[in-house]
Amino acid sequence: MPAENLTRVEAHERKAIVETEGYDVSLDLTTGDEVFRSTSTVTFSATAGASTFIDAITRTVHSVTLNGLELDAAAVADGTRIQLDGLAEQNVLTVVADHEYTNSGEGLHRFVDPVDGEVYLYSQFEVPDSRRVFAVFEQPDLKATFRFTVTAPASWVVVSNSPVESRTENGDAATTVFAPTKRISSYITAIIAGP
Repeated sequence: MPAENLTRVEAHERKAIVETEGYDVSLDLTTGDEVFRSTSTVTFSATAGASTFIDAITRTVHSVTLNGLELDAAAVADGTRIQLDGLAEQNVLTVVADHEYTNSGEGLHRFVDPVDGEVYLYSQFEVPDSRRVFAVFEQPDLKATFRFTVTAPASWVVVSNSPVESRTENGDAATTVFAPTKRISSYITAIIAGP
């Protein structure tokens, strides 16, 4: 199994193969106290026929689909990275996975206030921790646009880098869709949620 952190050599090699375009990230924050569901759809160009990996620190990977072909998640995902072989010039990758909340200030931090008993979430991705929330080519020279869709309790307020495009309530939950960001590094994307 490769190391959890990206090396300088790996970053140079991956940058020579991949050019990121955009991420469409859907987060479901209603799945429990330990994990949340993340669906990452990544569009990127690559050297045709090349192999690389995308970063994703996960508890469980449910599915990996590359250019319409479902890959064997157990074979390509090791909990830290997802191997991508036989890339096309233009690629669409979708990863559905459960990621863990943290209470260390890394990734998506979950805090229960001892006074009001309410749950509050905030992201802290600098520098290598957006991979704790979504599948990402996590290196600063692979910037892209990011569009977040977040499902959370309807009583919560959800904030991200961009303005809200829409909010739809469905019973006790609400789904908030944010406008796409400009091209930015993954580590400056943000999610804040709570009452």
